[in-house]
Amino acid sequence: MIPALTPTSVTQETYLAFLSTLQAQGFEGDINTDYGHRLAQATDNSIYQLLPQAVLYPRHKEDVALLARLAGREAFRHIVLSPRGGGTGTNGQSLSDGIVVDLSRFMNRILEINPEQGWARVEAGVVKDQLNRALAPHGLFFAPELSTSNRATIGGMINTDASGQGSVRYGKTRDHVLELGTVLLDGSLWQSAPLDDAVLQRYQQRDDLVGQLHRELDALHRENRELIESRFPKLNRCLTGYDLAHLRDENGRFDLNSLLCGSEGSLGFIVEARLRVLPLPRFATLVNIKYASFDHALRDAKALMNWQPCSIETVDSRVLQLAMADIVWDSVRDYFPRRAEEPPIRGINLVEYTGNSREEVERKVKALSRHLERQAGGEGQSFGFTLAHGETEIKKIWAMRKRAVGLLGNGKGERRPIPFVEDTAVPPGHLADFIGEFRAVLDRHGLDYGMFGHVDAGVLHVRPAIDMKDPDQEPLIRTITDEVVRLTQKYHGLLWGEHGKGVRSEYAPAFFGPLYPVLQRVKALFDPHNQLNPGKIATPAGTGAELLRIDGVPTRGQFDRQIPVLVRQEYQSALGCNGNGACYNFDPDDAMCPSWKATRQRLQSPKGRATLAREWLRLLAGQGVDPLVESARLRRAAPFAGLWSRLRNSLAKRRGATDFSHQVHEAMAGCLACKSCVSQCPIKVDIPDLRARFMELYYGRYLRPVSHYLVASLEHLVPWLAKWPAPYNWLIDSRALRGVWRRIGLVDSPRLSGMRLDRALPALGIDWATPERLASLSPAERDNTVVLVQDAFTSYFETRLVLDVLALLTKLGFRPLLAPFLPNGKPLHVHGFLGAFHKGAHKNNAMLRQLADFGVPLVGVDPSMTLSYRHEYAKALGAEQVPAVLLLQEWLVGRRDRLRALGSNLKPAEYLLLPHCTEKTAATAAIRDWQALFSDFNLTLQVPNLGCCGMAGTYGHETANRETSRQIYEQSWARVTRAAANQGRLVATGYSCRSQVKRVEGETIHHPLQVLLARLEEG
Repeated sequence: MIPALTPTSVTQETYLAFLSTLQAQGFEGDINTDYGHRLAQATDNSIYQLLPQAVLYPRHKEDVALLARLAGREAFRHIVLSPRGGGTGTNGQSLSDGIVVDLSRFMNRILEINPEQGWARVEAGVVKDQLNRALAPHGLFFAPELSTSNRATIGGMINTDASGQGSVRYGKTRDHVLELGTVLLDGSLWQSAPLDDAVLQRYQQRDDLVGQLHRELDALHRENRELIESRFPKLNRCLTGYDLAHLRDENGRFDLNSLLCGSEGSLGFIVEARLRVLPLPRFATLVNIKYASFDHALRDAKALMNWQPCSIETVDSRVLQLAMADIVWDSVRDYFPRRAEEPPIRGINLVEYTGNSREEVERKVKALSRHLERQAGGEGQSFGFTLAHGETEIKKIWAMRKRAVGLLGNGKGERRPIPFVEDTAVPPGHLADFIGEFRAVLDRHGLDYGMFGHVDAGVLHVRPAIDMKDPDQEPLIRTITDEVVRLTQKYHGLLWGEHGKGVRSEYAPAFFGPLYPVLQRVKALFDPHNQLNPGKIATPAGTGAELLRIDGVPTRGQFDRQIPVLVRQEYQSALGCNGNGACYNFDPDDAMCPSWKATRQRLQSPKGRATLAREWLRLLAGQGVDPLVESARLRRAAPFAGLWSRLRNSLAKRRGATDFSHQVHEAMAGCLACKSCVSQCPIKVDIPDLRARFMELYYGRYLRPVSHYLVASLEHLVPWLAKWPAPYNWLIDSRALRGVWRRIGLVDSPRLSGMRLDRALPALGIDWATPERLASLSPAERDNTVVLVQDAFTSYFETRLVLDVLALLTKLGFRPLLAPFLPNGKPLHVHGFLGAFHKGAHKNNAMLRQLADFGVPLVGVDPSMTLSYRHEYAKALGAEQVPAVLLLQEWLVGRRDRLRALGSNLKPAEYLLLPHCTEKTAATAAIRDWQALFSDFNLTLQVPNLGCCGMAGTYGHETANRETSRQIYEQSWARVTRAAANQGRLVATGYSCRSQVKRVEGETIHHPLQVLLARLEEG
């Protein structure tokens, strides 16, 4: 049996005293010292793992001022504080063994937008894409463009002086900062902006920390002007931290923001910012250029700069191949055609032109196009290009480029491309030669790698593939970094051209030389006791503090290698998470992880759940427990085996007995099992599968809720209940019994339809799909036959839909047969009844294989249940053993001739499709299939951007999830469903989605095929 697990670290008493005092003095935010919350903040997008003592979530700037003021007391000068935003850093910038102060959860308001003067004022936790969504109606945008823009916070961008695509034209974050609100370590909130000398002198006369900073920083700058001029690099990217080179701006004004931007939270807490925003370009074209080698793309980029683009991005063959194998390629494949006479695409350059004049953009694009046509096919030249016009199309290609960054971490085998030397910057003219030597270094060590980046700025992201779980490979981090440092110095560049220093700060003295003591003085002025994100950028001289070292901070690999190899392989869906944070997507209209969006809890995200699962597996290994063996034992055990032990453990749990597994369970229980993470996470982290495995083992130790057994048995019971629907419907509708439902963990249950398929089929002239019936068909009849695979929800709760589907197929001239009902088992899988799921899956699959052996297609109605055959079944039984069960539209779209013949004369109309999350993210082409089918009926089918409906099978019916389910619905679906209320224009593919709309809005919406049937019957 899985034992109770004790966390390996508890918060130190000194930190507990600080937190207790903080709470007593009125801190209104959240304070978390439990092991789970600390683990969730122990990693970022780097190779490192550093467990904090606690996590704080301030509600407002007064909370931040309070904790800074308290930390400044002599009694608490050993307390370490590290600000954190989106946690997307690739170099451990926000990792700390002290207190992590997460400003993203509550401090994420857009405070003011002034379109007339072109600025916006925001809190530090606002996400970049969130800000740009609010600016778009004003025709404005915040310029720095990041691959992590859907989760990177403004505070994090400021603290790393972030830049990205288009930085040659738009610059870095610092270039758009007008004013910063920073909480200093004495608790004061200072609004910094460029100052002329008269105002500067007035501030210098103040007798406080603000006065001291303005006096001494101005003196430092004057005394070291020549040294500053000689040591700061002349690059588009000079992300050095404490940017003394720009302490005086181009107008000679004193600008404290130049030090704060890029300071990585080591000088103060940036809580607010007033930012310059720019007019959105009205016209844009992206030129997509293909090359036979990556070196050709790099070398041509220099020449392409002569054609005055806004930006040039490059992608190598490895990244391209990953993108081509991903669902994202579906949206961009037409822009990268492969003609028979052309070589394989081994590199691309993406050249963008934007402007407010169509004529100007077209003129530049035509000039470049003529150049590309003239040199096409020449030695070392491109061999083809395409044009993408307009924001919508261009965004698809940039989305591919952004996603490809994360896909690098999803390579096969144990070696994975990782960030540690991946943002070097050199003068653009030296880039091709620099990369040539860089590649030689990696080749000499036998390392694979992926490359992408901003060739116009001389920044190329290079991620060598290393297995950090292998102690023999881990030293390569030091070896490679040292060699790349020497190489960047040779080419007058920087190791940290875009993603800040973080743990790599140990190289700061080498790059700054005699200027480094000046940076130490800057640090000492703001943070004399080294409390703010220590070890990054610089340390106060004379304190004995040291910079962090790249091989002196614990890594994720060091923890993961403690898990046995076979367990690691079986649980790769958790261990593969590299911390890129794609699941922290802020957008409520994106399907990715609805539980994260509703709760804003890091633990309620795929990354949080994967992190807890990794630690759970590590702790099990420390106890000598093999979860694979335990799982096999549970599947062999008798139904009531270990009941008294589970009862005893559950009573101990109620009395407060410690078990880290409870924290893992809380995180897993919040998962909707919608599977959006499986397709949208670039690493393909499969949390529903992980959740099922964990639940199986957890409930081998503790008693299950009664609701689990009811949900899991529903598919088995419903054929019997359907024979007497009235008593069942009375039971679930009874006001007197609702309290009983809630006590066992269920809010409600859907009503049985009251119709029976076995009685309705003869009237429709439709037979059951049995081997005997299929064997009786001639080859020609089989070619015209389709088998509809039942699922419990549509067959018994929406029986009319099944009959409508059969009627439509008949009208289209097909011979539909209905497969006998067998439980699919998905509810069993969701709740971790894996033994029962495997048994049922084998039985159901055997029947489906018998039917498929006759060469007839199998199709399903509900997307979630149908797609389980290619997901859960394929994983449990082996993909080659599971026959193809297609979504209805996937099968019909190949037979459109019949639809066109019947629907071409019908009246035009427009509908809105609300697709199921799993269908939208795991079968993206299937959405376009619906649009194609509707067009054959002279119908327009719009697909609005929507997130999750919040039901997700039975999730929304469970008492514990009721409020979260409703909140998820309100965040996205409510906007569309209420705008289209009572218009009859909405269609939804998912049974659970239609149930949620019925439950919340009281409105019945139909399946798309019911609309097509109605059109035929009308026409």
